[in-house]
Amino acid sequence: MSIFKVIFELFVFYLLYKLVFDFIIPVYNTTKQVKKQFGDMQQNMQEKMKQQQQEQNQYTTKTAATPPPRPKADDYIDYEEIK
Repeated sequence: MSIFKVIFELFVFYLLYKLVFDFIIPVYNTTKQVKKQFGDMQQNMQEKMKQQQQEQNQYTTKTAATPPPRPKADDYIDYEEIK
């Protein structure tokens, strides 16, 4: 009976070994990699948003600094009602 007990224990240890090294560790590594990639994507999106805000601020300061051009007197056409 003791040989069967040893064989059973070795089989259980083998199954635990396979579970840990073929399932748990790869899942852990994949999860860590996916979290890192999501973090990188979020950081890139935040950088792009900051850059767009800076560009928008530059655009608004440029447009606010220059007054809108006035139409020339020659370009104005009187309104005439058509019946």
